[in-house]
Amino acid sequence: MRGMLIYSGRCTARCEHHARPRTGLSRTVWVCFGMLLLASSAACDRAPAPAQESGPKRTANETSLVRFPLDEVTRSGVTVEPVGRTAFRTYRSFPGVVRPNENALANITTLVRGRVAEVHADLGQMVKANQLLVVLHSGDLGLAQSAYLKAIARRHVAEQAYQRAQFLFQEKVIGQAEAQRREGEMISIRAEAQEAREGLLLLGMSDKEIKKLEQTQTIRSQVPIVAPFAGRVIARDLTKGELVETTNKLFAVADLSTVWVVANVSEKDISYVQRATTNPNQPVEVRVTAYPNEVFQGTVLYVGDVLDTATRTMQVRLALENPTGRLKPEMFATIRVLSEPTSDVLVVPEAAIQHDRDRSFVFVQQEPGVFEARTVRLGDKNGTLAEILEGLREGEVVVKEGAFTLKSELLKPKD
Repeated sequence: MRGMLIYSGRCTARCEHHARPRTGLSRTVWVCFGMLLLASSAACDRAPAPAQESGPKRTANETSLVRFPLDEVTRSGVTVEPVGRTAFRTYRSFPGVVRPNENALANITTLVRGRVAEVHADLGQMVKANQLLVVLHSGDLGLAQSAYLKAIARRHVAEQAYQRAQFLFQEKVIGQAEAQRREGEMISIRAEAQEAREGLLLLGMSDKEIKKLEQTQTIRSQVPIVAPFAGRVIARDLTKGELVETTNKLFAVADLSTVWVVANVSEKDISYVQRATTNPNQPVEVRVTAYPNEVFQGTVLYVGDVLDTATRTMQVRLALENPTGRLKPEMFATIRVLSEPTSDVLVVPEAAIQHDRDRSFVFVQQEPGVFEARTVRLGDKNGTLAEILEGLREGEVVVKEGAFTLKSELLKPKD
């Protein structure tokens, strides 16, 4: 057999004389064997066909690159912006609750035991200063007024008796001892009258009402209870005909034009809050669940000096303007305490940051349609911007929106 016998990539030239078998095998068998060797040789010499590309257009040596056609970039909503430096400030968030301003809150009780005769205010009602809320009928007040009228009557008699005694003593009709006795009685009865007057004041009667009682000598057992200032009735705990004691809270009236937000700060964040609230006029952001898209500005009124031993937290109190009354007591809130701004910080939008296990990266535009996944080291974040410590230079163009689409292409497995 003439030709080249090729085996395992090596060629050996043999002539027909050397290829002729000595074993006595037929020529046909040797021809078949030669054809088999030639087919094997051709398979070894042929290079494997390259696999067709799939997924993002990248080469084996470009595992950090993602290539997109320009029309695909636009359709995917990918937007870019250059990396820059700016003033940067961080924040800490703490849970809180909206409370009434306790400097404008009145828990209204009665100073005298009585029965509810009239109710003039209801829950949620706006009231003005000195507006009538409830009228009680009190037998105790009637008895106190009666005692006062009797006391001032005895005082009048005693004063008249003392004046006569002074005249008779000067005329030597009575002795000095009698004059002194009459003076002592007058002083004692004056004290009793003063004591009865103080009793009426303690039961809620004003000086004007007491003077009117002296003039008219008419006992009135009705006890009017009025609002101490303008505000809203936020609590009511009485019904008509009910007997109320001095320990019962009848109404709570609050001026809600300003409210407090009380929050608890964990022990590890105390130093941050104290640094951030050094300036008492520095605004603090407040968000409430009822209005998720709105930010209210508050001012720090008080930072606690003592920690709660059970929760290891410190109380912080803020004041918020509430002219429309939208902030309601007992609403859940979150306060955000901002730090002092740090100037000249390299930042990127937080939306540009992508994560893969313990790696953080951004997509840097190398040219239109070509993006490099660049690993970066992050600093603080503030919900909008993220501080870049390593991995980027000022002026480089990064993907701001649509980075997740590029990430999906980057991490898509190869075929």
